[in-house]
Amino acid sequence: MRQEAANSIVVTQEDALHHREELQPPPCRQDDPPAPAASLSWPSSLSEGEPASAAAGEELLLVPPLNFAMVDHGVYRSGFPDVSNLPFLETLRLRSVLCLCPEPYPEANLEFLRAHGIKLFQFGIDGSKEPFVNIPEDRIREALKVILDASNHPVLIHCKRGKHRTGCVVGCFRKLQRWCLTSIFDEYQRFAAAKTRVSDLRFMELFDVSSIKHLPASYPC
Repeated sequence: MRQEAANSIVVTQEDALHHREELQPPPCRQDDPPAPAASLSWPSSLSEGEPASAAAGEELLLVPPLNFAMVDHGVYRSGFPDVSNLPFLETLRLRSVLCLCPEPYPEANLEFLRAHGIKLFQFGIDGSKEPFVNIPEDRIREALKVILDASNHPVLIHCKRGKHRTGCVVGCFRKLQRWCLTSIFDEYQRFAAAKTRVSDLRFMELFDVSSIKHLPASYPC
């Protein structure tokens, strides 16, 4: 999925209170492809509390990361954020970031996390292609523990493109929410599209959630 910027929109302080919901489609709809990310003009000062008014004529373009979407209340997913995405992430008031890539985290991203008191959880999973895909179940379980801990919310889950590794973690999270496999696979394929991996689907189908505390069902099958 390619990230396409829409026309810039000037967002007022009143609109800011609901910007997350406005950017995202309802999490329970499985029949539509992910909506294109919108680019928003936002006051440049975004410290704690209400967004401050920008200096006269000063606006900041907000660009969500590739494949950004809301998974559930306080849980987001995306591809790897780059420097241009950091002002947008600031508006989410994140408490933690869950990275599924094994490579060292970029220094610019680390500086952003430190500056905003955001905790980094990194569970490196190799991004190999089929038929050499190895999905370590223990790391998926550790990632789920981070997501299930409300003290880490709001949390952003990401890998490189926000498709396969992120899709597997979100799919297993959906099993904990008692989604049926058809809906889980539907959501995975919305992001993976032509890059859908049979090995990922098989992993999610066989993933055993019996040892993990289940969440209330959030999607009727």
